[in-house]
Amino acid sequence: MVHNDINVVSLAGGVGGAKLAFGLAKCLAPTDLTIIVNTGDDFKHFGLQISPDVDTVCYTLARLANPDTGWGLANETWQVLSALEKLAAPTWFQLGDKDLATHLERTRRLQQGDSLSEITQDFCKKWGVQCKVLPMSNDPVQTLVHTEDNEIISFQEYFVKRNFLPKVRKFEFAGIDQANPTPGLIESILAADLIIFCPSNPFVSIDPILEVRGVRAALENKVIIAVSPIVGGKALKGPAAKMFLELGINPSVMSIADHYKQILTGLVIDTKDADEISNDNHSRIIYYETNAIMKDEDDRIRLACEVIEFGKSILNGEVS
Repeated sequence: MVHNDINVVSLAGGVGGAKLAFGLAKCLAPTDLTIIVNTGDDFKHFGLQISPDVDTVCYTLARLANPDTGWGLANETWQVLSALEKLAAPTWFQLGDKDLATHLERTRRLQQGDSLSEITQDFCKKWGVQCKVLPMSNDPVQTLVHTEDNEIISFQEYFVKRNFLPKVRKFEFAGIDQANPTPGLIESILAADLIIFCPSNPFVSIDPILEVRGVRAALENKVIIAVSPIVGGKALKGPAAKMFLELGINPSVMSIADHYKQILTGLVIDTKDADEISNDNHSRIIYYETNAIMKDEDDRIRLACEVIEFGKSILNGEVS
């Protein structure tokens, strides 16, 4: 079912965010969907500009992603990585041969003066992605993890190289004060009927987008729905639940509600977490219960369509 009567902007990052973004792209006309993607975990490796969240979202939308991991490309080969290993080069961040082509061409074009958003738009066209995908900023922003041991490390070192084992104390988005939104980003938010936060990590995927200049102001008075990345006290993917615990917060759907309490209109939760709603201290938040686990493409489309219908029911005043 394609909804032709609603304009949606979604905020996304990571595998979970990419999965729902795929579903939204199947439920909406391409001109009615804009996906804003986190770039706080972008970094340089072997001199190449890597944009992990942007690539994960785009590969997923194009049905190119590795179905087993959710990141990287399907049917990948690893000859370059194997050769690097023989040279004792750092191989902790795995770059497949086909994935390497993306980073090589992105870096070449950045060096000749093209912006990340322009390059992303061109890549999407070549990959057959029809909806608009916007990196949150063309300016560099780096998510830094402050650990319990008083280290400050880049997100990729924390997440990939060290397998998110260090205990987190707080997060910093270096460069965020100078980061301008990509061209058209604020306009897309202002024109949207509905804003959807995909089930992405709230600390390191959604928060960096919200901190880009002008984004929070543009979101004022918008109907905003988040899909909880926490189900049954656990993160479906990645370290979100671990981060909550280390920050002294119980990982739960109520913690998601509390995290977004200043801006959230509705929250989509899994049916197994329905009992938590009675503990809600944010009475203005409207809840929707469903099967929030996306095991396959059909689940992605089903959940996305349910989220859109939920948003429309709020917009039409049918639930409050």
